[in-house]
Amino acid sequence: MGYKVVVAGATGNVGREMLNILAERQFPVDEIAVLASRRSQGTEVSFGDKTLKIKDIEQFDFTGWDIALFAIGSDATKKYAPIAAAAGCIVIDNSSLYRYDPEIPLIVPEVNPEAVEGYKNKNIIANPNCSTAQMVVALKPLHDRARIKRVVVSTYQSVSGAGKDGMDELWDQTKGMYVPGQEVAPKKFQKQIAFNVIPQIDVFMEDGTTKEEWKMVAETKKIVDPSIKVTATCVRVPVFVGHSEAINIEFEDFLDEDEARDILREAPGIMVVDKREPGGYITPVESAGDYATFISRIRQDSTIENGLNLWCVSDNLRKGAALNAVQIAELLGNRVLKKG
Repeated sequence: MGYKVVVAGATGNVGREMLNILAERQFPVDEIAVLASRRSQGTEVSFGDKTLKIKDIEQFDFTGWDIALFAIGSDATKKYAPIAAAAGCIVIDNSSLYRYDPEIPLIVPEVNPEAVEGYKNKNIIANPNCSTAQMVVALKPLHDRARIKRVVVSTYQSVSGAGKDGMDELWDQTKGMYVPGQEVAPKKFQKQIAFNVIPQIDVFMEDGTTKEEWKMVAETKKIVDPSIKVTATCVRVPVFVGHSEAINIEFEDFLDEDEARDILREAPGIMVVDKREPGGYITPVESAGDYATFISRIRQDSTIENGLNLWCVSDNLRKGAALNAVQIAELLGNRVLKKG
């Protein structure tokens, strides 16, 4: 006996990836429904070796469905998630809408699986921001060993984090650089993204940080430990898929780089690729399509008493979004629903 699963936003990058991962991981699905807005009704999407037709989310009845994976943005989620939850369907939401609600659990299964019990409050679970998800997977096993005081992170985030429009803009702008008359002005991004980097993701806040940077701070505190101090600089780079992060960590206790490497090798969801030779590290191109969060360049920071530096790379459409949502569904199944 399996689950009745809904994927809302199934025509988008993350929604399609959710379907791929549900099939790849052989999630026990008895029945599946794929939803989007009315204009996508009848569009076909793939699920394993099946082809499914999109249904109009506005007309859909969530009664009798077990789990709904939402990838439809905050505005639509605000309307439809409470409807699904009230019908008894547990919503796993990929938008930012519920992440900071104290009554709604924010979960990365490798980090805080016990929080899943909090779904009972509102029948909703939040999926974290893509840049936060991969970072906390790396931080948690180190925090358990030596207690993290402070994290300084600089991100190098791919355009797929901005959706299909972001990917199209990088592609079209790059071509336009070489074909006179086909130049493409910035539309999705604030400045030219082709052959450039943009130190702004999301809107600016009063203190000069961007919303993306604020998300990393707030979510790390909620998922790992409220006492950790975090400062972030988030940058969009001309990469199609895969977010990278340079992370500097200050601990309460000394942690040797070799022990840190061993801890990370044993930690769930992590692959350590760290050879001190040319190419002995992972780049976003190599992470694309993979489930793992990759850690490289682990080394002592001699400028502070108990410091480490590391390089963290992951497929943002997978661990940063779709994979984490499916892992939450698996966690729900194993700990709570116990059907599959």
